[in-house]
Amino acid sequence: MTLADWQIQKLALEEDMIKGFDPERLNSYGYDLTLAGEFKIPDLMEQQVVDPFSPPPFREREEEEFLLLPPHSFVLGRSVEKMKMPRNVTGVCMGRSTYARAGIITNVTPLEAGWEGTVTIEISNTNIIPTLVRVGEGITQVLFFQGEFMPEKDYVQKGGRYQDQVGVTQGRPLHE
Repeated sequence: MTLADWQIQKLALEEDMIKGFDPERLNSYGYDLTLAGEFKIPDLMEQQVVDPFSPPPFREREEEEFLLLPPHSFVLGRSVEKMKMPRNVTGVCMGRSTYARAGIITNVTPLEAGWEGTVTIEISNTNIIPTLVRVGEGITQVLFFQGEFMPEKDYVQKGGRYQDQVGVTQGRPLHE
C-alpha cells in the first residue's frame, strides 16, 4: 500500500524514518528530498570507457547555492535528510517536474526495507546547454510503499553494501 502524508509524517516523527523531516516537503503520498551542497563529479579524462564495477575517479566539490551542470553530463549528489527505512517499508524516488521540464533527470536506487543512510542521487543534464541545480531545493520525491507482511530478510540481513552510508557514495564493486 502507498503511504499517505499523515502516515509518512507519523513514521518520520515517531520512528525517525526521515531525519531532518520538514512538513513543508510532505506531499499527498510522498516527500521531497532536499539537495545537499556536496557533489562528486566523474573525472572521465582518465579513462575512455566507464565500467560500473570499476568506476572512474571522482572529484569532490562543495557548493552553497547551486551547481552548474555541463551539457550531457552527470554528477552524484546527496540528500540533506538521512533515511531510516522501517523493515516493512520501501521507498522509490521520482524526478521533480520542475527539473524534469528543464532537462534534468534524477536516478536513485530503491530505498530498501531496513536500509539507513543519506540518499545518493545521480543527476543528469540531458540538455545541450549548461543547467543549474539548486542546493537546498527539493530534487527528487520519495514515494513510500508498505508491505502487507514483513520480509524474510531486509537490507541489513542481506548484508547490503550501502548500509549506513554518509555523504555522496560512489558505486562499490560486488566483491570488495
